[in-house]
Amino acid sequence: MMTREQVLEILKNALEASDGEQTEAVLVSQNEELTRFANSIIHQNTMQEDATLVVRVVKDKRIGIASSNILSKEEIVKTVKKASQIASLSPRNSEFISLPAGKPLPQVEGYVERTARTSPEERAEAVKILVEKAKPHGIKASGAFSTAVLSLGVANSLGVQAFFQTTQASFSTVLLSSTSAGYADQESRDVADIRAEEIAEEAIKRTVDGQNPRQIEVREMEAILLPYAVSEMFDYLAYMGLGATAFQEGRSFMNEAKGKKVVSEKITLYDDALDPRGFPVPFDFEGQPKKKVTFFEEGVARDVVYDSFTAFKEGKESTGHALPQPNSYGPLPMNLVLKPGDSTLEEMIKSTKDGVLITRFWYVRPVHPKLTVITGMTRDGTFKIENGKIAYPLCNLRFTASILETLAGTELVGKDLKLEAGFFGGNLVPALKVKSFRFTGQTTF
Repeated sequence: MMTREQVLEILKNALEASDGEQTEAVLVSQNEELTRFANSIIHQNTMQEDATLVVRVVKDKRIGIASSNILSKEEIVKTVKKASQIASLSPRNSEFISLPAGKPLPQVEGYVERTARTSPEERAEAVKILVEKAKPHGIKASGAFSTAVLSLGVANSLGVQAFFQTTQASFSTVLLSSTSAGYADQESRDVADIRAEEIAEEAIKRTVDGQNPRQIEVREMEAILLPYAVSEMFDYLAYMGLGATAFQEGRSFMNEAKGKKVVSEKITLYDDALDPRGFPVPFDFEGQPKKKVTFFEEGVARDVVYDSFTAFKEGKESTGHALPQPNSYGPLPMNLVLKPGDSTLEEMIKSTKDGVLITRFWYVRPVHPKLTVITGMTRDGTFKIENGKIAYPLCNLRFTASILETLAGTELVGKDLKLEAGFFGGNLVPALKVKSFRFTGQTTF
């Protein structure tokens, strides 16, 4: 893995090679080891080491971006020159003000040595536990167990100089019987938090209980969304409307919602990259400090996240949510936290008269970003609830639903948060019970 000194030296060489008025260099490196298994057999052990340098050069409001994963001094100079040439040939961006200046950065802990040093044998032992627990049930196990070290370095000609290194462990599985599937995963910075026994028990129960699923008449029903589904739903909400680019272009629900109560008062959603329970990161891909941003406060819509480009347009400061360049999305939150409630899953089920329990989503797509409508399928554990009890397993269902309307009908919020990993971040979310979720179709499996 690359050291702080190596990363900063590469960034320094890039800045010194530039002839631009302003220059930014970003280096992202990843060392990932992966153990993959299928049909209850480990079939792949891989190790990947990769690093990418991205250079952004500004000349008279003309911006050029170039990248390379060859990091010799000669190649760094070539990459910078390429970015400079692109800038010279690009049209002027009249909305561009400046790259951001350097600021004090918060201190957070991300790196865990034992995660970085996890061996293939240790990952294989965890897979063995899962496979052996599934075997007596006639269930085949597939999935992956990965451990990684991620490094991010950012520097620019206005005084930004930042480096952060973190670790990530992820163990996920899909178990298969002849008529059902069950999913479970765990994520953490610390590999010691990954419990193969717990993952196995969760996925086995879901698979065994899901055998011989039935079809039902599709309609709007009550629904309980487990954290896997909740996390993906909020990722799509963030993509469609929680960033300043969508807001400034008038295509975010926030354009009309700010200051109004648009979801249940049980919903308080914010982005906090410094929360030690998640995957903390002190700065964004422009080297700007991460700030906590609240999107819904007891149901009331509050704010969106900014990078330097969108912030300068409104005379504001960046909230530390820049993504790697180039991108058309603008700033996005990557460390969402949904404030927990006080309900257990058992209480949610007991309170449901006619509903569906959803483990996770699959093949989700936006339909109408302004109305936050998404469509997709349920997967790996869908169950009918009748009169406060799990009645029987269901064939997978298609849904088409507005996220805001779904959240407006939130009745119960789980008390336990689950961490779901993302790119240099992750979401902390509980289960939700909502009074209405719109199902539009179903499968035969």
